Amino acid sequence: MASSLERILYVEDEPDIQAIAKLALEAIGQFTVHLCNNGSIALAEAESFAPDLILLDVMMPGMDGPSTLQALRGIPSIAQTPVIFMTAKAQAHEIEQYKALGALDVITKPFDPMKLSQQIRTIWSSQPS
Repeated sequence: MASSLERILYVEDEPDIQAIAKLALEAIGQFTVHLCNNGSIALAEAESFAPDLILLDVMMPGMDGPSTLQALRGIPSIAQTPVIFMTAKAQAHEIEQYKALGALDVITKPFDPMKLSQQIRTIWSSQPS
């Protein structure tokens, strides 16, 4: 695990959500953000970007978030990279399922752009070192 959180790979298929989250994470959180429109692109670009954290939408066409996570875990250099799911499907049993897949936590949509960076930092700092 990286000791500091600077680079975030964000996998999201909705352009409006991409734009808001990227702006919030870069302007407020001072993160370096790399956007991927789908799981296949994330698989192709994740290793070269070398993220400290992966933000992963759950519902995407083609490869959904859980499938993308499973495939990313097969890439040795990023297999241990922490993941946070972002989804509107965030009932208690769904959150438990996402955590069982290996996610640190789940951020529900719609999210507050002004609080997104702090939510991510809080989740990041709560993980075991």
